Amino acid sequence: MTTFAEVLAAQLRRDPGRPLVTFYDHATDERVELSVTTYANWVAKASGLLTDVADLERGMSLRIDLPPHWLSTVFLGAAWTVGLRVTTSDQPDAVVCGPETLDAWAPQAAALPVLACSLRPLGVRFAEPLPAGVHDVGVEIWSQPDGFTAWDPPTDDDPATDDLSLGELFTLAPRNDLTAAAGSLLTDGGRLLSVTDPASPPGTATFTEPLARGGSLVLVRNPDPARLDDVHDAERATARA
Repeated sequence: MTTFAEVLAAQLRRDPGRPLVTFYDHATDERVELSVTTYANWVAKASGLLTDVADLERGMSLRIDLPPHWLSTVFLGAAWTVGLRVTTSDQPDAVVCGPETLDAWAPQAAALPVLACSLRPLGVRFAEPLPAGVHDVGVEIWSQPDGFTAWDPPTDDDPATDDLSLGELFTLAPRNDLTAAAGSLLTDGGRLLSVTDPASPPGTATFTEPLARGGSLVLVRNPDPARLDDVHDAERATARA
């Protein structure tokens, strides 16, 4: 299994109800947990958003300019489902941004799709109107179906990031090469506690490794060092990154 869709489908068959992504924000005390099934539903909706609203196709690029957040993992999955390259370029074919980077991307909304996430609990809409041309993910994602099948599905040769193909992304992961580089070793079925942005190049492995190994990610935004040990114990984490 070397594409994202195949890896996720295998996890859905194996144990669809287990936690896959657990998110904490120590600044707001928010906690969100996505099971494999719930995560897959979000990925399907986000994939529909990228294709139907942003008009993206296999081979194009997506910038995920978000802080560490559960929506980062959703849009990673959606990008790889559609066959998009997740890039750090300042000239992507489309961008997903949050409140902190909205002002930087909004002026480009006439030239490329700008999808903005409020990062409010439950992924709801922005409280205030957005600049002209910017799409509110919290509004438009809900009209997308819970299932998605790519009409031109990517193969393991398709770029997943600026540096790795989909095949490399998921064949390296079971050998621990990627998380070792990220500062963690995760065993099969393990639960990884991380404060690293999974949409950034150093942090991608903190999501792909648990997914490939049938494990899960506990992601903490705005981490309070004094509380991390408690989160580690409460969530029964087995490794850190």
